[in-house]
Amino acid sequence: MRITDLLGPRRILLHAQAKTKQEVLAALLETLGADGCLKDAETFRQDVLRREDQGGTAVGGAVAIPHAKSRGVSRPSLAAMTLEQGVDWGAPDGQPVRLVFLIAAPADAADLHVQVLAGLARGLMEPGFCADLLNAPDPAAFLAVLARENAEKQGPAAGGGSYELLAVTACPMGVAHTFMAAEALERTAAEMGVRIKVETNGADGPKNVLTPAEIGAARCIIVAADRSVQTERFTGHAVLFVPVAEAVRQPERLLRRALTADIPPMAAPLEPSRALPETPPTASAGEVGQPLARMGHQAYNYLMSGINHMIPFVTGGGILLALSYFLDRANVADLTFGSGTSLSWLLGQAGNIAFDMMYPVLSGFLAMAIAGQPAFFPGAVGGYLAWAGVAPGPASTWVSSGFWGAILSGVLAGLLIKGLRRLCAKWPAGLEALKTTLLYPVLGLGVMAVLVIVFLNPPLGHFNDWLYSVLESMQGGSRIALGAVLGAMMACDFGGPINKAAYLFGTVTLSAGQQSFMAAAMLGGMVPPLGVALACTFFPSRFSAPQRHSSVMVYLMGFSFITEGALPYALRDPLRVIPSCMVGSALAGALSMAWGCGVPAPHGGLYVLPLATNGGWMLLALALGSAVTALLLGLLKQPVPQADVSA
Repeated sequence: MRITDLLGPRRILLHAQAKTKQEVLAALLETLGADGCLKDAETFRQDVLRREDQGGTAVGGAVAIPHAKSRGVSRPSLAAMTLEQGVDWGAPDGQPVRLVFLIAAPADAADLHVQVLAGLARGLMEPGFCADLLNAPDPAAFLAVLARENAEKQGPAAGGGSYELLAVTACPMGVAHTFMAAEALERTAAEMGVRIKVETNGADGPKNVLTPAEIGAARCIIVAADRSVQTERFTGHAVLFVPVAEAVRQPERLLRRALTADIPPMAAPLEPSRALPETPPTASAGEVGQPLARMGHQAYNYLMSGINHMIPFVTGGGILLALSYFLDRANVADLTFGSGTSLSWLLGQAGNIAFDMMYPVLSGFLAMAIAGQPAFFPGAVGGYLAWAGVAPGPASTWVSSGFWGAILSGVLAGLLIKGLRRLCAKWPAGLEALKTTLLYPVLGLGVMAVLVIVFLNPPLGHFNDWLYSVLESMQGGSRIALGAVLGAMMACDFGGPINKAAYLFGTVTLSAGQQSFMAAAMLGGMVPPLGVALACTFFPSRFSAPQRHSSVMVYLMGFSFITEGALPYALRDPLRVIPSCMVGSALAGALSMAWGCGVPAPHGGLYVLPLATNGGWMLLALALGSAVTALLLGLLKQPVPQADVSA
């Protein structure tokens, strides 16, 4: 839904006079109510104020975007106001606010407010966009600026006709690289005069989905993905497979290659669960590497597919367990449900079950990424057997092989089903259903039970015991050093393999009850974007105008633990940005370990801080690490030409 569809002329207040945030909100609420957008103005007002209490909605650059999902809203709507004199809104850059958008979303509107926020944020990153809105003489001109920005984002083909190129972007977590790649391709295509449409496969599902007609008319389809995307729809069409980072770093080169290279059509359908074909049909030795490198990249894709499905279980289970402990410490005994069941016990049980389920989920989806849907069942059962530690001998001797057992059982299940498929490839068509309903489940389960119980669990169980005993025995300097290493790794390649390795280590230890390593990794991932954004604020002469405008969103990405927010800055000046970020992240990770910080979930950033162990010290470590990164950038980077600063 476009922003202009939600905003009418009667809900645009230009060049208004207001002294406080409360006066601004009151005026915007009145316009929404007068235009029939609210069914209970007081309920919506309370929800807006409650959202303001949770954290400021000023995003910097003289802009604030208050918002709320509320039962008091009758239809999705937006109100806007420009101010003659700025008002204090607690902005991260300290500037008074002169441009305000109020988003009103019904309670059942899913992620509408997030979509509108994203649309506004894209515009705010453009130099001159806010100035054009502030200088609009009337509501029609204000809407024209928004419509112009929306048309530019849609690209040259927005007016109709077919697209020369299509693209699909997807990263393991479906957050930053997914949309950064889409933005880079759309922006570069517009500069080149190329008509392109980009489908994003984000955490909330595919958006801007490619249609069969568009696929049939396109010259080439770019699949920039590091996780599972649907590719069978591209059979018979020219398809270019690349890592998602290539679309972020070299969009022009990628687009020119798609337009000029002789790319053969994809010969056979790939299963929807597959991220990339085993051998990308357009890969060259110089771009993808030797066969071993291709295998490593494909293995990484398979692993991240499993981890991507596992993360919600770790996040939800960890937070519920933390809430359970918090309620116990707070002696909340009057919250009971039937037969005296306490709320803390209920949350603890749900959290523990979610933690236990992450192993079969990881193993099952990893197996499915390798061999398709039939591999999910033996993979999931193998993961459960790995978690239970089932082994020959009495149950008292069983030792869980945990995370590593789940990964290996997923790989074995995938390879097993892949082998069975090849053996049965020439079965008569009439027996096809027998394979999926009888052969794969029964034979897959039997073989996996033997492999996991006899050969996998005994050695890996003992390895797990040894590893966790080593981690628990680490004291003083060794823990601080490990925290520094984890932090530096998180800032080394901004969402690349080294970053993911450190994050994976934090997740593994978190699943074993060790929260401190996850805290160090999380801080290490938050420092780069926050440090870069701080440097843009306090050392503006070191950055161009577009970079400073982008820093508004980089703040938000840093608070949300999205390390990739610093990536565009690192690509422009890697020799100064990367070391500065690594030093700040290493400091934050080391201080986190020294002060005994811990987090109960593998994601969330500042939003899980209230449930963290020693959360105040963790916040201080984040502030010090970010400040060091910003200071180093201010010292190392040279001032940019004056024309770029004032653009």
